[in-house]
Amino acid sequence: MNRPIDPVSLQLFVAVCEEGNIARAAARESLVASALSKRIAALEAEVGVPLLLRRRRGIELTPAGQALLSRSREVLGALDSLRAELGAFGDGVQGSARVLASPSVLAEQLPLDIAAFLGRHPGIRIGLDERMSPDIVRGIREGTADLGVLWDLIDLSGLQVLPYRSDRLCVALSPDHPLARRPSLPYADTLDQSSISVSPGGQLDQLLRRHAALLGRVPSYRMQVSSIDAAARMVVAGLGLAILPLELATPHAGAGRLALVPLAEPWAVRRFVVVTRPTPLLSAAARLLAESLHRMAG
Repeated sequence: MNRPIDPVSLQLFVAVCEEGNIARAAARESLVASALSKRIAALEAEVGVPLLLRRRRGIELTPAGQALLSRSREVLGALDSLRAELGAFGDGVQGSARVLASPSVLAEQLPLDIAAFLGRHPGIRIGLDERMSPDIVRGIREGTADLGVLWDLIDLSGLQVLPYRSDRLCVALSPDHPLARRPSLPYADTLDQSSISVSPGGQLDQLLRRHAALLGRVPSYRMQVSSIDAAARMVVAGLGLAILPLELATPHAGAGRLALVPLAEPWAVRRFVVVTRPTPLLSAAARLLAESLHRMAG
């Protein structure tokens, strides 16, 4: 390979991979299929190895093509971030960072922490988007975001990880429930009770099912809901207990509407982290935000 690969070729290559078909990728990029095909052939000539296998029903990536796809997304994401950051300087901005956060983190202190950071650094622009944890990790690895803030229950190998905040899981019960006056509850004591599942398939649901399985049990779910608010309303109505983050359940417990009993197990503490790519790959703004969030946790 004698010449640097240009970003347009990478963009076209990613389009072909995502569409799985040269004709569809050409339409997406407003090109004729023959021109796009020649561009991909030229890219393969530049790198010196086949990237795509042309099949009757579309294309298939070679191992080299899979490697290039991952790196292409990272490079294109970094270029997009660079354009946004440089363009913002014309408006007086001194830097920018894109943050991906899980719903559980956004429901707690992160928005206030970012607001406090911007109060100290008004020249920095922060983009904040909600994503599920696997998408956050993928976005950081591919370079489409600068920071991720999430529960640490997922594989974070290869990323820089800084501790952020934490919370504790509790059992939310009706005040007249037989277990409501206990100072804490082992998870096993809840498994014989009718309960409410929150966000089935999510990280909390998977955690509870895993620890029930370790006890040789299955949670006795009476119903399923998609939010903490809905679960709290079900508990208030006397339809069962729910395992909820204490910090998020507390506002629903006013006027004696709910009893909140901490889970006794060590795994009931949820630890949130800030994840980034290695420090040398971060902009000054992203590095400053990551360090600030880490200090706030302390």
